[in-house]
Amino acid sequence: MRVIGTAGHVDHGKSTLVHALTGIDPDRLAEEKARQMTIDLGFAWLTLPDGEAVGVVDVPGHIDFIKNMLAGVGGIDAALFVVAADEGIMPQTREHLAILDLLAVPAGVVALTKVDLVADDPEWIELVRAEVADALAGTSLAAAPIVPVSARTGEGLPALLAALQEVLRRAPPRPDLGRPRLPIDRAFTMAGFGTVVTGTLVDGRLTVGQEVEIVPGGLRGRIRGLQTHKRKVEVAVPGSRVAVNLTGVSKEQVARGQVLCTPGTLEPTVLVDVRLRVLADAAQPLRHNQPVDFFCGAAEVGAYLRLLDTETLPPGCEGWAQLRLNEPAAVARGDRFILRQASPSRTLAGGVVVNPHPGRRWRRFRPEVVASLAALHSGEPTRLLQEALARLEPTSLAALASAAGLDIAAAQAALQTLVAAGQALALDREAPPAGPQAVISREGWEALRERLQEALAAYHRQYPLRAGMPREELKSRLQGRRRPWSLALFNEVLAAAAREGWAVEEGNLVRLPNHAPALSEAQQAAVERLMAAFAANSTAPPSVAESAAAVGPDVLAWLVETGRLVQVSPEVVFEAEAYRRMVQAVVERLQAQGRITVAEARDMFGTSRKYVLALLEHLDAQHITRRMGDERVLRRLPPGWAVADRPSS
Repeated sequence: MRVIGTAGHVDHGKSTLVHALTGIDPDRLAEEKARQMTIDLGFAWLTLPDGEAVGVVDVPGHIDFIKNMLAGVGGIDAALFVVAADEGIMPQTREHLAILDLLAVPAGVVALTKVDLVADDPEWIELVRAEVADALAGTSLAAAPIVPVSARTGEGLPALLAALQEVLRRAPPRPDLGRPRLPIDRAFTMAGFGTVVTGTLVDGRLTVGQEVEIVPGGLRGRIRGLQTHKRKVEVAVPGSRVAVNLTGVSKEQVARGQVLCTPGTLEPTVLVDVRLRVLADAAQPLRHNQPVDFFCGAAEVGAYLRLLDTETLPPGCEGWAQLRLNEPAAVARGDRFILRQASPSRTLAGGVVVNPHPGRRWRRFRPEVVASLAALHSGEPTRLLQEALARLEPTSLAALASAAGLDIAAAQAALQTLVAAGQALALDREAPPAGPQAVISREGWEALRERLQEALAAYHRQYPLRAGMPREELKSRLQGRRRPWSLALFNEVLAAAAREGWAVEEGNLVRLPNHAPALSEAQQAAVERLMAAFAANSTAPPSVAESAAAVGPDVLAWLVETGRLVQVSPEVVFEAEAYRRMVQAVVERLQAQGRITVAEARDMFGTSRKYVLALLEHLDAQHITRRMGDERVLRRLPPGWAVADRPSS
């Protein structure tokens, strides 16, 4: 699925040409129809001679609406560059061409429109053709064919479609990196459907029913329906114009410039490292800390330009820079962008995002910073994987590949290189077919060790009598808020920590290797007094509340955990040996007589109803007895009850 975008000066016939090619009027606003001028993005589609369906984004040409133009050309596969034959190259022709070149739009076709107005002057047409060819020289559209057309008479339209088909045939296919991103260029509501957002899908597929996130903002929703060219689809593929019907998100919560993606795959940023190129005909050099407007995808954000390797960047030159955004934006490595000046309004420069998450402001004129950015810009897989790992670790190989823009095979090879060099670890005991689920850098592993040990040590200090921290609580403390760990990832991290002796797993608890619950002298004395009280009246002992008041809730929990006390109800607790004797007595009575009532048990132990009722209900819950009316019968022997323990008949 491909998308083409129009470009060119105002009144050169872009929308009229789109209408002639598609039968769809891209001007949808009443104001556009009244003024007969495109103000905002318009959308249509056409079918090429070979049957391929192609989306069309029609952009405004007037200088006042250049921002709207920029929101529409970021995701196109080819440009339909429009120049009116009766006027030739005009100011916005040159600015639109400069923008297409800075965005590295890989291909295009020039439509020389309105040839019917100069049909009697072929020399003029050739002069305009030569002027256009000269303007294209040195740009990404230098090889674009120039096709004379008339939207009014239909002249040249078949040749234009054939030229578009050819340039799209030669264009590389859209990659599917498994991380769908839809820069939102329009949001609206439809009666009976709710919120709908549109954009050009990149980097992955969207599926009906899929959970999605809108970034920045962190809103979560679900895809209710998908349309491409007003046709319902179950799956939208990379490169297609898509309308997404959302549930769980209102239209008021969504705006142009946000990005729809799968949850957790895209993070907003306010610092962006870039490779920058200044327009050759820029009026003056770019300055350090110069305010600019940053356009990327469908987003527009104010920013300050921090030049990293020079004081100024002259027209036509390239350099390294860091953009400090005034508000968060969602961008990815490799995204193309434009920088403009707000007043007077003009395009200054453009380039490519090298690192969307540098994490901090770089000091200027540092060779190591420039070298690192150059390595990222080169696209060397191990460097890309390192950058993604530093941001996401610990994580799975699949997530790293997606973040680095690599396929799984390339990511696996890069990881093997890093592991061999001792720079990364794959913690999995057995890696699944999709690759390791727990990958971390060597430095990250050491940092995680410190965090894990500090978390466990703090827990042991707070609860010295507990055997260890619950696994789920430890997972919650270690993982990030925005990127929660999967259970598989946590299990692999914990298993690796246990193998290296950092921690000990005991059932659902985790502890430091040297941790052993122990009572203080004061606690030991309190315990001895409490146990004496239990011994003094074993069948009517102190209650849970009285015991907690005597030794403290944590010590009481430790006594139960270590088996010195047995809690049979929220209110009743017995000393362990007394509990064993009482259970034995009940079982022997049932074996001898078959049934026992609460009153009989009360009289047998010489205690109150409260204690024996709690004991019998506890035995019911343990499936040792079964209640039948007001009586209990034996259901099974207690666990570990030996034959020798049973009374003879």
